[in-house]
Amino acid sequence: MTDSRAVVASLSLKDFRNFERLALEIPPEGLALVGENGQGKTNLLEAVAYLSLLRSVRGARDADVVRFGADGFFVDAIVRAPQAHRLAIGFERQSRRKRVRLDETAVDRFSDALGVLPTVMFSPSDVELVAGAPGSRRRYLDVMLALTSRGYLRALQHYRGALERRNASLRGAQRGGGRGVDAIIVWEAPLAKHGAVLVRARRAWASAAAARFAERCSAIGERAPVTLTYNASVPADGGDEVAARLEAELAARRETDLRFGLTQAGPHRDDLALLIAGRELRTFGSSGQQRTAAIALRLLEAETLRDSRPASPVFLLDDPFAELDEARSARVLALLGEVGLGQTLLAAPRESEIPRALTSLPVRHVRDGRILS
Repeated sequence: MTDSRAVVASLSLKDFRNFERLALEIPPEGLALVGENGQGKTNLLEAVAYLSLLRSVRGARDADVVRFGADGFFVDAIVRAPQAHRLAIGFERQSRRKRVRLDETAVDRFSDALGVLPTVMFSPSDVELVAGAPGSRRRYLDVMLALTSRGYLRALQHYRGALERRNASLRGAQRGGGRGVDAIIVWEAPLAKHGAVLVRARRAWASAAAARFAERCSAIGERAPVTLTYNASVPADGGDEVAARLEAELAARRETDLRFGLTQAGPHRDDLALLIAGRELRTFGSSGQQRTAAIALRLLEAETLRDSRPASPVFLLDDPFAELDEARSARVLALLGEVGLGQTLLAAPRESEIPRALTSLPVRHVRDGRILS
């Protein structure tokens, strides 16, 4: 019978964050990583997530992930998802060049290795998904949908490229250089075409996830009604109308965009609206309500990844229950079990803080970038 869980069987690190060297065998069920703050528990989880995203899950630049004083970093792993692969990533600080190898073959397009290992990371910083600026929620949508749809990933890459070039043309026109307005107009059709793919996919996901978001929040313990909707800066009903409306809006705002040197309409300005009792969770929700909503979003991410591929994701739990009482922690773990709790890497400051449902995980202690046991 094929194992339906994604698994990291072995992990090797060189000069990644505070790990000078690491060679770690990981059991199929996972590990509990125990140690005081600043010893490397989160860094190890970040390394596993790097195998999925090919970039830091914490938003750090590659140069900042390199251990202090080192020339670069290297991450190497044997993974199963459910097929077995060897995935290796190296980065050189001086050249700022990153190389990716999949099954001993150099990957020319990083997108070919993106998401080979599905992971979902839960951490206290997830509250920024709810309390933070719209960019945090857009990134959440883009990462999740790019990992589950090659079409979305391609559209996102093309959209970002066209947006960068239109913005450069806007700034060039401000300075009186370049080809003026013609250099701006040429990028509006590609922005509208690829932007429409993003809007339709985000809206479809939000529509399908809205009821489950409310259910997950309620199951964790939230009593007030919560809602999730996709707010597009350029409203349209769907189909080809999205692209047409986007292109029309870009043309209508061209003069304003010229003054500011920025493109101010499109999916890069949209938001995932989260409300509690009809008011913005970001502004009016308590810290506990915001944390509940953030956990619900991560649960939805795990479900989306699970439903798009033959293996449930690796769960990276970075002390996610630090501010939850035991009852809510138990409810979250029960919901993770419903999603299909696969291999789990849990980071906790003390063994006494490992949730009861995860005490069967083998324990390894982390100190100063080393695994002690």
